[in-house]
Amino acid sequence: MPTGAIAPARLVPQSLATKPMFNSPGLSLALQTSMEGQGEVARTGANYDSSTVGGRRSRDEEHESRSGSENMDGTASGDDVDVANNLPRKKRYHRHTPQQIQELETLFKDCPHPDEKQRLELSRRLCLETRQVKFWFQNRRTQMKTQMERHENSLLRQDNDMLRAENMSMRDAMRNPMCTNCGGPAIIGEISLGEQHLRIENARLRDELDRVCTLAGKFLGRPISSLAVSMNPPLRNSSLELGVGNNGFGGLTGISSTLPLVPSDFGLGILNHLPVVPPKGPINFTPIDTSLERSMYLELALSAMDELVKMAQTDEPLWIRSLEGGTQILNLEEYFRTFTPCIGMKPNGFITEASRETGMAIINSLALVETLMDSNKWTEMFPCIISRTSTTDVVSSGMGGSRDGALQLMHAELQVLSPLVPVREVNFLRFCKQHSEGVWAVVDVSIDALRETSSGGPTFSRCRRLPSGCVVQDMPNGYSKVTWVEHSEYDESVVHQLYRQLVSAGMGFGAQRWVATLQRQCECLAIVMSSSVPNPDQTAITPGGRRSMLKLAQRMTNNFCAGVCASTLHKWNKLNTGNMDEDVRVMTRKSVDDPGEPPGIVVSAATSVWLPVSPQRLFDFLRDEHLRSEWDILSNGGPMQEMARIAKGQDHGNCVSLLRASAMNPKQSSMLILQETCIDPSGSLVVYAPVDIPAMQVVMNGGDSAYVALLPSGFSIVPDGPAAQRVSGSLLTVAFQILVNSLPTAKLTVESVETVNNLISCTVQKIKAALHCES
Repeated sequence: MPTGAIAPARLVPQSLATKPMFNSPGLSLALQTSMEGQGEVARTGANYDSSTVGGRRSRDEEHESRSGSENMDGTASGDDVDVANNLPRKKRYHRHTPQQIQELETLFKDCPHPDEKQRLELSRRLCLETRQVKFWFQNRRTQMKTQMERHENSLLRQDNDMLRAENMSMRDAMRNPMCTNCGGPAIIGEISLGEQHLRIENARLRDELDRVCTLAGKFLGRPISSLAVSMNPPLRNSSLELGVGNNGFGGLTGISSTLPLVPSDFGLGILNHLPVVPPKGPINFTPIDTSLERSMYLELALSAMDELVKMAQTDEPLWIRSLEGGTQILNLEEYFRTFTPCIGMKPNGFITEASRETGMAIINSLALVETLMDSNKWTEMFPCIISRTSTTDVVSSGMGGSRDGALQLMHAELQVLSPLVPVREVNFLRFCKQHSEGVWAVVDVSIDALRETSSGGPTFSRCRRLPSGCVVQDMPNGYSKVTWVEHSEYDESVVHQLYRQLVSAGMGFGAQRWVATLQRQCECLAIVMSSSVPNPDQTAITPGGRRSMLKLAQRMTNNFCAGVCASTLHKWNKLNTGNMDEDVRVMTRKSVDDPGEPPGIVVSAATSVWLPVSPQRLFDFLRDEHLRSEWDILSNGGPMQEMARIAKGQDHGNCVSLLRASAMNPKQSSMLILQETCIDPSGSLVVYAPVDIPAMQVVMNGGDSAYVALLPSGFSIVPDGPAAQRVSGSLLTVAFQILVNSLPTAKLTVESVETVNNLISCTVQKIKAALHCES
């Protein structure tokens, strides 16, 4: 029997009797796909007797797969006969009691797919067989899907009926024109202009209808004819419309429930999983409240996803490898021959930055997708790249409890750790789609062009994010193959000359940095969560102490990055003083209520310089506790001792350390240095902060680290050019955060600013002298 056919003896539920289960090729294909993958219907297929012609099921199973409110008596069978009269005994049916139906409906609302344990418990509590419970849930999901499809058709019919009525009224007006001056019949020559306007409006409405039907067809997986839809009479609104009318798609309600590659019995997720989230933080956006704007977002997301997948899978001639370093360079001529820019033409004065990188990461595809779709997890995974991010609106949170089909508006501030490179603020759509089993794709695309169209005016942005993102494929042993594509257009004039080559080559915001950071962070999580990793610490630290110490180091590094790049995460005020070096940026803020910082006025000073030293040599020098006295005033003129160390990766440079200075100065004998170092192919980082010994003892014993006050300082190191060119030096960023006055009511003085400026200049000079590169 073909897939989806119904055995002759099977009873059809009352709610489905008026409509076949597979009433359209698209729906039939969606159900067959689900049956072949992981759907409940596919598993039911095992109940057919393959030796029987037509695949007829056994009658004992057939009588239990009836509707949710009606079942046969479990003692009856179609083969039972009355021995006395030698006649077949009639099947006896009984309906579920109202209490049984209420219990089943209550569980169905919370869990449309109960597991075997839940079904067993429910059957025991309701005095039903487990198969009766199983088939009741199957049929209930089928009922709900049929109702959803009817509702989708109702919405499309209502839209088309409205357009058809407007079209008819326009035709009537054209057939019987009236003169606006005298009220009598108009002469043909008098309505030529009005007729032309009506024809233009009619054509516009037709184009809009065709575009919406085409967009709906992409989601439904089958073509939808606007003429065929308009011929159907509109259905009367039902109570179901109240439940799904606010699912986040507005007028396109029917599109969201049948995204391709979603199991057919996705349950009632659409009722509860598509909230419209209000904007977070100080960013002001206009909420999405029109179906036209939503359809524009959906169309842009689909186009961006198609472009991302093609760019991730296509090699030459779209991507060309350089002869020296093997990096992948985008062939712009081939790109414009292959793709039509989905966000409009490049603004004047902007340049293109494009890169692609492939790597293996210790994370499965589902975990990585969940990280990318959650703004908080996304920031924690890429702390040195993302200074701030938020989800401003949710168009769809996914289908069937998964992230497949999730579409949301986001705002992000992307950074390079240098005061010479401004933070990139981007407003973009993020769309997630599952392409096959274990293969996902997440794409970002800027919405500046759409907002300019909807608002009627230009938008001012220094960066546009063309379709960018990653394609993730599950690999054995918990790994994933990640192909990352970054494609942006930005204003190069705002970038300092020292960093222009680095940024244009993709080493600042490009795919190489995203993949390298992802690999390092995943390796760190795997090591921290593994219980078999030996503890190399010189002092005993409890597992809880390790977690608290790592959490404190994470806060320290995040605050350091925010102080370097002037993120809006902290309310920094930039200072302009005449006696400061032009490449040194000084900012100040007041710390009053934060328990993780000392109260008073905090000054942050940062600068970037070029050094004729390799990045690896510079990193090894700065993290060596024995050479600390050559540049650090906190060392008291002598070497430091490593008291504890927590590894965060296989590379010895990825770790969190606790250092103690020499006890030459009695005033600093109660001070420790918390330090975090990390390195990957995109660059390295050394961040440290002085902390009190009593506070660190609490942390090392597993106490709360949120109340440990610290102000971080440190260094960021990147190569001075791409690997394709021979790296001749490093770009070093030096940053300090200092408490200049502990009184909240105090004011910043010129002497305090000069002290910070002298400190940062003196540190740079000491590093140059120690590495013999004063000139």
